[in-house]
Amino acid sequence: MNKLFWLKGLLLVGFTLYFTFATPQEVHAMHIMEGFLPVGWAITWWVLFLPFFILGLRSLRRVIQENPEVKLLVALVGAFSFVLSALKIPSVTGSSSHPTGTGLGAIVFGPWVMTVLGSMVLLFQALLLAHGGLTTLGANAFSMAVVGPAVAYGVYRLMMRISDKQGFAVFLAAALANLTTYVVTSLQLALAFPAEAGGVLASFVKFASIFAITQVPLAISEGLLTVLVLNLIQSYNQKELRLLHFGKKGTK
Repeated sequence: MNKLFWLKGLLLVGFTLYFTFATPQEVHAMHIMEGFLPVGWAITWWVLFLPFFILGLRSLRRVIQENPEVKLLVALVGAFSFVLSALKIPSVTGSSSHPTGTGLGAIVFGPWVMTVLGSMVLLFQALLLAHGGLTTLGANAFSMAVVGPAVAYGVYRLMMRISDKQGFAVFLAAALANLTTYVVTSLQLALAFPAEAGGVLASFVKFASIFAITQVPLAISEGLLTVLVLNLIQSYNQKELRLLHFGKKGTK
């Protein structure tokens, strides 16, 4: 047991060092930067995002009221997302590639709680680190805090229904949440800036292809790291997970 614990710890440190030192620090912005989207599209994504955020606030409030003991766990999954999504690689002009960290919280608490936490992560980074922006917060939150967690939760629940291999389910959920986030970001950029030849589709293919170069390895790395972190949480937060009815079949 001790050897397994230290092995997990060493792997976790290794991933942390990789994300920290192997990531270039010169970046354009986290996700879509401030002022990059036309006003009409910026407002549209805000309108689409807000209903999910309100639903998330209700879900988070219910979780905290029913199980006050899980507050630290909520903070942990939020911090996990904040740290991972702050590590960026320059990609498409006006945007960047990075892990999202939203899969972990979506698996443990469900997608709507992670919608609020992911939005708070994006807000703090926009205000404190100048990554992203307030006008583009609706678009960034829709891709990373709405679609990403929803995909992670859906994939995890589906995989746990057809298999009892939790590690693979967690890996696939976190990795696909990451990739789906950037598919949506590519679509957002394509809609705002359609190509002269080929329109939105050609622009989407261009943006998605550029993102794929950096995002695929990042998604794989994030999936593996999420498995390690969730294993550690299950080892040391069993009481909190039981309160959430979180089990091997993905119930919660």
